[in-house]
Amino acid sequence: MSTTTFLATVLKPNTSPNFWSQTAWAVLRAVVGIVMIHNGLDKLGNIESFSQAYVEYIGLPFPIFFSYLAALTETIGAPLVAIGFLTRPAAFGLFGTMCVAMYHHILVAGLNLSYLELSAVYAVCFLFFTINGGGLFSTDALIANWLDASAFSMQAKRIMRLEKAYQAQSVAEMVSK
Repeated sequence: MSTTTFLATVLKPNTSPNFWSQTAWAVLRAVVGIVMIHNGLDKLGNIESFSQAYVEYIGLPFPIFFSYLAALTETIGAPLVAIGFLTRPAAFGLFGTMCVAMYHHILVAGLNLSYLELSAVYAVCFLFFTINGGGLFSTDALIANWLDASAFSMQAKRIMRLEKAYQAQSVAEMVSK
């Protein structure tokens, strides 16, 4: 497998060629990415306090390191998810931080839904994007299309408004043959 094919495979989202479902997908990605940023900024605002209250409490080694790792995952990964760039790896990192947050909440309050609900909703959203990618209206999809013109169906390209670019390339290929 060539590097280009591998990158196109990693970046290509699962596609449901329907304009409205893809629009909702993009809105969810943008909202969940944008609202997650403040969590990382809050951690960076007082990393020692976060480290003591959360990371040391659950017994992880190197609490300052893991505190910075969580904060940077949220401040860097969340905007990446919001714009749909490197969506799968960014969402996977954020899914991991939300799983740790859920574990902390369970240690502190048991299976109390009021403590678990926000991190559980975030975790499910990030799991969705880890599995499905950023959708057709993402930077990943544009890059995947650029790397491999056959990565998407004609219907998906119509939804992405790329059908003219695809047709122009097809015409150029026919002329060169």
